[in-house]
Amino acid sequence: MAAKHQTFSHNRRQFLATAVAIGSSLLLPGCQGIKSRGAPEKGREEMNMSKVSDTAAAVFDGRICGLGESPLWHPARQELFWVDLPNNGMLSASGVATNAWDMGEMVSALGWIDEQRLILASETGLYQFDINTGAKTRMCELEADRPNNRSNDGRADPWGGFWVGTMSKEAEPGRGAIYRWYRGELRQLVDGLTISNGICFDRSRNRGYYADSARHLIFSVELSPDSGWPSAEPQIFLDLSAEKLVPDGAVVDAEGCMWSAQWDSSCVVRYAPDGTVLAKLDAGTPRPTCPAFGGSNNRDLYLTTAAYGLDNVASTGISHGTTLVYKGVVNGVAEPRVQV
Repeated sequence: MAAKHQTFSHNRRQFLATAVAIGSSLLLPGCQGIKSRGAPEKGREEMNMSKVSDTAAAVFDGRICGLGESPLWHPARQELFWVDLPNNGMLSASGVATNAWDMGEMVSALGWIDEQRLILASETGLYQFDINTGAKTRMCELEADRPNNRSNDGRADPWGGFWVGTMSKEAEPGRGAIYRWYRGELRQLVDGLTISNGICFDRSRNRGYYADSARHLIFSVELSPDSGWPSAEPQIFLDLSAEKLVPDGAVVDAEGCMWSAQWDSSCVVRYAPDGTVLAKLDAGTPRPTCPAFGGSNNRDLYLTTAAYGLDNVASTGISHGTTLVYKGVVNGVAEPRVQV
């Protein structure tokens, strides 16, 4: 998809505000600066926490995104979808073809309903999207009472629901929230966030996660095994503020470990369910944004990245804003279907 420079310029101010809100700086520690926190789970051997995985990133799709986000491996189509927020774009690629759509507004998060339909979170609402025709059908409005807000990170949950976070377009503190759409109802779950992010789920433990990037915090919340609604108050899972690490998008693998993209730290970090650092993948570009599992056996890890703000930062072999893949990393989990 050709870059829409006019649209990118129009949205540049709000993305600069986001970078300021999270304390964005290219002087933040890289992958090697991330330390273990918390005691290892009982029976887990001590590990070399400075280890960086030998699995190298490869470019899956070379199209440049201002801010690539929300990679979704569609299991029925064997195709990866993702978005480019400032350019109002959605892209896809499989082994045989690539596609791109101009969505007419910022779309930030995706889920799959069936082989032909996706669910989209945009700055105005949740929509069903017909992949074949390009038709959008609104399911519900999103924060119509907060016109200066937009959607941000989102993901389907294992119970057939869809969680989506919001934030101020100027990244104003405390203006964001997280919602869950489930069986025709949109309900607010969390309020008072600045940059909602990192929504992901561990079905085996009936646990959800989310982050507030601006505060360098990752939260966990216990969920009902029957319905997936929160059953307890959220707890701080990781406080990354001491190292000024910025948690962005995240996904959980088959062992219940979280893979968290670290904005401005050039890597994805694997955390055990107790918060112990288990492994790190070098992204080769400063601003990884969100990981997702996919491929024929869900062992490949896909990663979106951002080119935004890196005009004067030289590439070290991987172009900023491309979409990457790590082959055969670990057993992942197929993205669940959103039930409508």
